[in-house]
Amino acid sequence: MPNFVLWFMGPTSSGKTTLSEQLLGKLRARNETVIHFDGDEVRDFFGQGHGFSADDRLRVVATLVHLANKSSAAGVGVLVSALTANADAREYISSHTNNLIIGHVKCSINTCAERDPKGLYARAKNGEIDTLVGFNTPYHAPDSPDLVIDTEKLTLDQSTQLVIDYLVRSNYIALTQ
Repeated sequence: MPNFVLWFMGPTSSGKTTLSEQLLGKLRARNETVIHFDGDEVRDFFGQGHGFSADDRLRVVATLVHLANKSSAAGVGVLVSALTANADAREYISSHTNNLIIGHVKCSINTCAERDPKGLYARAKNGEIDTLVGFNTPYHAPDSPDLVIDTEKLTLDQSTQLVIDYLVRSNYIALTQ
């Protein structure tokens, strides 16, 4: 079976990381070899050198693509959770990522702002930050994702099962392990 790079994109607080972490556990429980890369973790690892400008965001995406391709080439299934809001970043991902599956983690900005686990929407509302995509600038859903996971309507377990079912149907993982 081919390896995959499943790239979850969606607005801040839509559930990309939460879904990825649960999916990681479920796939590993099925003896799948899989890894998760998170955009915020990559940004934090590189520290102050990666801000939130368009160029900085593209550098983070390029780093994630590199890590994903290396892992996939080594026989590992890859989950990536990253906002990926800009057209140039999405084009870069599409043209540079092997075995790419785009998963749109769909959730209204109002619900994302209600969830707000990192307090980013509250900080944006208070004028403390001006780079929050979905609040300070519009978030545009990807044009034609391979998979749409509506975390506003589906529970975490339902969302996870939806992804597993997709991976089975697409022959990336076996029906049973």
